[in-house]
Amino acid sequence: MSNTFGKIFTFTSFGESHGRAIGGIIDGCPPLVEIDEAFIQYELDRRRPGQSDITTPRREDDRVEFLSGIFEGRTTGTPIAFVIWNGNQRSTDYDHLREVYRPSHADFTYQQKYGIRDHRGGGRSSARETAARVVAGAIAKLALRQAGIEITAYTSQVGHIAMTLPADRIDPSEIEKNIVRCPQPEIAEQMIDYIRQLKAEGDSIGGIVTCVVKHLPAGWGNPIFDKLSTRLAQAMFSINAVHGFDYGMGWDGVALKGSEQNDAFMTKEGKITTATNRSGGIQGGISNGQDVYFRVLFKPVATIAKCQHTVDVHGQEVLLEAHGRHDPCVLPRAVPVVEAMAAIALMDFYMLAHG
Repeated sequence: MSNTFGKIFTFTSFGESHGRAIGGIIDGCPPLVEIDEAFIQYELDRRRPGQSDITTPRREDDRVEFLSGIFEGRTTGTPIAFVIWNGNQRSTDYDHLREVYRPSHADFTYQQKYGIRDHRGGGRSSARETAARVVAGAIAKLALRQAGIEITAYTSQVGHIAMTLPADRIDPSEIEKNIVRCPQPEIAEQMIDYIRQLKAEGDSIGGIVTCVVKHLPAGWGNPIFDKLSTRLAQAMFSINAVHGFDYGMGWDGVALKGSEQNDAFMTKEGKITTATNRSGGIQGGISNGQDVYFRVLFKPVATIAKCQHTVDVHGQEVLLEAHGRHDPCVLPRAVPVVEAMAAIALMDFYMLAHG
């Protein structure tokens, strides 16, 4: 079941980077959700490779083909199966990795677990698989729209270069205006220049994606082992290269006193609310009606063009200079994946709230 996420609204993905196709099956999707295929393709285009000079040059159309579960433009309530055919493969670029373990990659661990691995682009461990998540996430977004819920993610930090605008002051319309998907233009330019520099050096860099969920009703999430924060964390940690997750003040609040971090309750326009939102919209693992915001930390892409020390399958030390087409920074293409996984995670709680 490790390839399936969710309990009521479930998503199962399949496929490898250099196989014939990738795809998925969505079960538990409510019927009568209007399917906007142009919107789904737009989401895929945001994630697809080859969209700028700071992403991998691999070219894929990433056109989704739905096989079931949709009739006359609406979901039927039955399983939705879909496929995305792989096209621009250059598997021979990876021949030199057949018997070599890339540092900090999944090569060694997959070999230890299964006794076999697909060395072509990482096989199942490749971020190519996230295209299927974006399709499922787009359908989840369309369903969540019915409740007025909006999910917006953006690049907030690349390496040491970080935004100075807080999440509640960004202009979402600025996100897609630059290739790094940072809504603070002057910081975006610094990020882009830095990524280009590292690409020229054959290196990579990580960073942070921030995500904001607006208009989430109070009461979503379950106590103890199925908290809203727990499910969001699981969803984010399932994404390739993710090494950290926090929400609200998160790690930034570690030096604050309780009197400085607590959100005081108040009454506004006849409704109970909070004066601040340092909790990030989640208290006791349950949404409190405020905006939910969280951050996702991505490590630098493991496959780089620089020469590295490693070993082969026989334990012999070798020098590795990787070939192939890789992202110098995963952040720009990770933004829609973070949104997609947030939407998929929220759909279980949507189904509980709306039947």
